[in-house]
Amino acid sequence: MKEPSILDYLKSRLNPWQKEKIEIPGTDVPVDTETKFSQGIPSSGVVIPETTDPNADSLDFPVATERPTRVPWRSFLALTLALAAQWALEPSVKGVPPLALGLYFFALALLGWAYLVNEFGLPAPMEAEPQTDPQTYHPKMLVVAILLAVVAFALFFDNLFGWLNVSLWLAALFLFVRSLWVRGPKSAVPFQKTWDFFKHDSWQVSISRWTVLLIAVSALVLFFRFYRLDGIPGEPFSDHAEKLLDVFDLTQGQTHIFFARNTGREFIQFYWTAFLAWLLGTGLTFISLKIGTALIGLFTLPYVYLLGREVGGKRVALFALVLAGTSYWLNTISRIGLRFPLYPAFAAPALYYLIRGLRRQNRNDFILSGLFLGLGLHGYSPFRFVPFVILLGVGLYLLHKQALGRRKQTLVMVSILVLASFLVFLPLLRYAIEDPNMFSYRALTRLTGEENPLPAPAWQVFASNTLNAMMMFNHDDGEIWVHSIPHRPALDVVSAALFVFGYLFLLIRYLRKRDWLDIFLFLAVPMLLMPSILSLAFPGENPSLNRTGGAGVVVFVIAGMALDGLYTGLRGVRGTTVRKGFAAGAVIFLLLVSSLQNYHLVFNEFSTQFLKGAWNTSDMGKVIRSFAAAGNDPDNAFVIPYPHWVDTRLVGIQAGYPTKDYAINRDDLPRTLELTGSKLFIVKEDDRETLDALRKLYPTALLGHFTAPYEGKDFWIYTVPDNQTVNP
Repeated sequence: MKEPSILDYLKSRLNPWQKEKIEIPGTDVPVDTETKFSQGIPSSGVVIPETTDPNADSLDFPVATERPTRVPWRSFLALTLALAAQWALEPSVKGVPPLALGLYFFALALLGWAYLVNEFGLPAPMEAEPQTDPQTYHPKMLVVAILLAVVAFALFFDNLFGWLNVSLWLAALFLFVRSLWVRGPKSAVPFQKTWDFFKHDSWQVSISRWTVLLIAVSALVLFFRFYRLDGIPGEPFSDHAEKLLDVFDLTQGQTHIFFARNTGREFIQFYWTAFLAWLLGTGLTFISLKIGTALIGLFTLPYVYLLGREVGGKRVALFALVLAGTSYWLNTISRIGLRFPLYPAFAAPALYYLIRGLRRQNRNDFILSGLFLGLGLHGYSPFRFVPFVILLGVGLYLLHKQALGRRKQTLVMVSILVLASFLVFLPLLRYAIEDPNMFSYRALTRLTGEENPLPAPAWQVFASNTLNAMMMFNHDDGEIWVHSIPHRPALDVVSAALFVFGYLFLLIRYLRKRDWLDIFLFLAVPMLLMPSILSLAFPGENPSLNRTGGAGVVVFVIAGMALDGLYTGLRGVRGTTVRKGFAAGAVIFLLLVSSLQNYHLVFNEFSTQFLKGAWNTSDMGKVIRSFAAAGNDPDNAFVIPYPHWVDTRLVGIQAGYPTKDYAINRDDLPRTLELTGSKLFIVKEDDRETLDALRKLYPTALLGHFTAPYEGKDFWIYTVPDNQTVNP
């Protein structure tokens, strides 16, 4: 047999799809960290084994026979330096990038040292459980599903949902899923265990420590999502007026597939808001929008947990859930009342079922991934980049050794995923064919110079945008104040430091192990940032927390992996009670610091900054409500527009008249002389010309001044009592 050359050796180490690795005889090849972790093999450093079951309901390790390990000072010192580095980037300390870079350099050097001596390592993903697809399906049912889909597509004309086309569409989806769904044993049927539990005459409930932890974390997440939702954010802005008018149109029978107002919006939020407004009795109000998006943001989090469990076990899942659930980033975009959380809400399950499907080679996972992929396309336009992320994941899997012997089957499964997403996308596809300009208007105006010339060659703007977007986690999240705190890191200090550790060590582990999942998670972050990066015509809009929301799903899972690695390293194999307590205490401390900082960012800093920037239409709405409550005609109230002041439609919404625009131009004020009864005029404090005009018309009226809590928000209240003397 021919001996391998050095070139053969290098090829075997560098090719990710190489079936076998060539080792040079006579060398002491170390076992890689993750293998040692899983096998409990001693090393010269600190050995940290994985739990025998990554999904075990415990934070404890199996009992080992090795001697107590040395103190993991490298990992601890690396963590300390990274936290100091990230703190140096906080706006409150005026941000010192050179100092932060230096501290991060030493932190990563120490962590690399810890990695080499097996003191630190990312948790291993779940073992592959490939199944052989039974290749069974119901051909007649599948044919009927496709025929119904074709008919439904033909009936989705005039940009309208109707009872017939929706019924045919849903029937097609049901039959498609039913024809391809692989039915398992009775125990595998969804909710079968729950149903069997309730059928028993006597119930026995067992609650594990893990269940208690999940309940506590869930309560914390619910607190962050819904606490003071009525007041944070405190005021709507023009986009909210557009959304509520679209919801009103929907309640009047205009069941659009794509809502063309304000450059066009997909339908999910409008139908969801209309349903909640009816169910909760909140009506066409700002709080209806906020409740809807807060619930959508909440839907994301179980899939963050599941994705974390898939790539690193239950501890990673729990850590990712806490970090994501309390994060300032995902909380603000979920509370704002706009479509922003729809991006991560559908990206999370689409990615989770894809990764699980590739690991298990289970057809049902691919079907579910396709359904969520199609639904996401009806939610928020930045989601349109997720299909490319899905294709990237599939491509990377097929190129790596993990796909050996399963590539043909995988391609069949992916074809099913694509078809499932295509069927869900049908209504919007019909609209895109009918009106391609409106469907693509928002994206094209950002990507091309159609609305605004590119400030530099496209490749230069793209490179600059990519760098800025990748720096948003640790340095600067952009300048859009309505859904972020401008020019601060998108992550809190703890999450940002953990993300740096996890992100870089994913790349290092990939270079050692050539696992497709590591490089996919690594590349998924910039890919999910693309909707923001591709704002080439408006680079000032990049980065933005709304168009990057999908990346948050992966970012917090990676941060959770790093925290799990640190916890494992600090605890050791047969750590003493002190070591165990220290490791658990360190994790609790880090999560507590993260939560407290996020609390301050959301409920104090963001809330105050938002109120300073937004116009106080709620105060104007209260004035008009008081005017109407005194028995006056609300149609006799007016707001005189002024440049860069309030959206007068919002005043009507805040006053309880969502379809009323209270604007009246200064030149039209004489027309109010014809009205009977008392009249009310709201005037911007700086608008002296309007006050003079009102004094000429109503010289004996009453002038009041509303003093707002924040500077620049005051306004005049000019009240004309009934039968007041006027100057015709």
